[in-house]
This record gives sequence, structure tokens and C-alpha cells, in this order.
Amino acid sequence: MRILVTGREGQVAQSLAEQAGGHELVFAARPDLDLAIPATIEAVVARVHPDLIVSAAAYTAVDKAESEPDLAMAINGEAPGVLARAGAKIGAPILYLSTDYVFDGSLDRPWREDDPVGPISAYGATKLAGEQAVQASGAPHAILRLAWVYSPFGNNFVKTMLRLAETRDALNVVEDQRGCPSSALDIATAILKIADAWARDGASSGVYHFAGTGETDWAGFARAIFAESARHGGPTAQVTGIPSSDYPTPARRPANSRLDCTRFAETFGYRAPAWQDSLAVVVERLLD
Repeated sequence: MRILVTGREGQVAQSLAEQAGGHELVFAARPDLDLAIPATIEAVVARVHPDLIVSAAAYTAVDKAESEPDLAMAINGEAPGVLARAGAKIGAPILYLSTDYVFDGSLDRPWREDDPVGPISAYGATKLAGEQAVQASGAPHAILRLAWVYSPFGNNFVKTMLRLAETRDALNVVEDQRGCPSSALDIATAILKIADAWARDGASSGVYHFAGTGETDWAGFARAIFAESARHGGPTAQVTGIPSSDYPTPARRPANSRLDCTRFAETFGYRAPAWQDSLAVVVERLLD
């Protein structure tokens, strides 16, 4: 398949570039494709004429979205619909990467695809609007909700922890938010599983969750990062768990970001490795 991927520098886009397999990947980003300018989206889709569109680029500054809701909505909420409609004109399905932030975090179990949405941040609201725009486009689509993404690329929690540990012996990290750390390398594999299935059987629409197997909190995640770092002689720090109230941010975060990934595994025959195993791969690469 010829796959159009929005963005070049994002964690998922760079992970996909490593794992293209037999597919032809075409990456499009500014200035050629500007998600805030619909005409550029339509022009790129018409020129590339892909078999599949992966909507990977997004406005991801969660806290900044609270003060830039219009820009975040244009990029996250409106552009995916433009992409999907442009794809529908040429028969190309779309895979939209969404987020656990569409949920309010109130459940005491992992979130399933049919659980009620209720974002508690501007970022979450814009990503939910993107889901709805894709669903309303008429294009065959998959909405893939992700959580706690990290990788050897871009900015993420793993890289931040390792950087901070270079100059600090101790760190305070939130321990009352739980989730499933997810390697973008595994996410890229999941996306290509969808592409393979659609190339073989034709595209069918649905909402799916994909995240690392197992769960932890941010403080536990940090401790695991430093344990892996220590194995390779890298920086470490002592981690003290704190409540979210001690680390206020402009945007509220869900207390429960755990995702139930059963539907994805049953549909596409792939489940992410244990998050600790995927973390070990990324930390080794970062310290190599």
C-alpha cells in the first residue's frame, strides 16, 4: 500500500519510518501540509493519491491547548475531517490516532471502546472532535486511541526523566494517575498490522484501543526507567511519589488512563509486549 502519514518528526511517524515493511510510506508536513490550512491538506492527498492515510500529526501541547483552544481545535478537531473527506474522494481509508484524554478518568477499570467519553481538558476535547469528524466523513476509518506514548524520538516522559537525572539526585513524580506506558515502536507495528489487514481484506470502520500491556503510575514508570538506565550505566535518581495536587498543571489529566486493548488483539492478532519489555528496548537505544 502507499500510505500517506501526516507529520515527519513525531514519535509515531519516525517509528513508522523504521518499520515500513513492504509498504510505501509518504510523509507530509509543513509547509507542504499544514493542518491549520485545509487547502494544503486536500492538495497533498490529491497529489500523493494514497491507498491509506495515517493521521499521526497533532497539536500535542496538552497544557498550552488550554490557552490556544482555537488552534488546537483546528489541528486536532477539524483537520482530521478534511483528511478523511479528501481520502473518501479517492477511496482511501483513514487511520486516526486519538488518545485516552477523550475519557474523564473516573472508572476503576481499564477503558473500553464503548465507554462514555467525557474529556476534562481542551486537548481531550479537540481529539474527541477529531474522532467525530472522521466518523462523520463517510470514509472507512479506524480510530486508534493511545496513551502514555514514549520512544527513542521526540519529547516524552522517558527522555525527560533521563535528562533530569543527569543533574538531580531525587525527583518528585505523580503517583495517583495510572496508565499503560506505550512504545511508539509498538504503535507503529500495530498501525502496520491494520494496513496489512486492510490490504488483504478491505477496510472496515471501528474504534480500537492500543497500549502497552500492563499498568503502572507515573512514579512507578519513572522508577522502572531508572532501573533500566542503571543496568546500562546511565543516569538514575531517587523517586518520591506525590499526589497530582502537589504538581498543578493548566490542563487536568485523567486519573485512570488504562486502556482495554482486547478488541484490537482479537481483530488484528497483535497485542503489545509487556510495557517493561518495550521500555527496556527504548532505554537501551537512548543510552547506546
